Amino acid sequence: MTSWRSGGAKLNVTDYVFDASAILALILQEQGKDAVEEYLMESRWIASVNLAEIVTKLVDYAYTDADISESLGELGLDVVDFDGSQALEAGRLRKETRGLGLSLGDRACLAVAMAMRCPAITADRTWQSLALPIQVYTVR
Repeated sequence: MTSWRSGGAKLNVTDYVFDASAILALILQEQGKDAVEEYLMESRWIASVNLAEIVTKLVDYAYTDADISESLGELGLDVVDFDGSQALEAGRLRKETRGLGLSLGDRACLAVAMAMRCPAITADRTWQSLALPIQVYTVR
């Protein structure tokens, strides 16, 4: 179906984990797309939960299966399987993020980035106010 890669790839010094909002900014040609393109030159990690979030949004926008596969396949994303320890961390993050309105997908991205010990890339500026053990970069 696509050329996504899962697991096995090694982390680089400049790896990032992308939130669905950042990848959607690129696909939908929204503000921040240029910054996303630059980050994608260095890293292509995304949590499986965030990939599902992207596909869901594209389905809502009436993208066909072929359009979705083409749009995502061109990005060559490295998909990180969302595991039990990351699920626990995403749940724990609810306490700190509830007031900011972060979704399960948002918290999944953060949990994966924390597990991989690399920055998260998002289009959501509210993430900047979080006190986390990782850096968060916004594209807008």
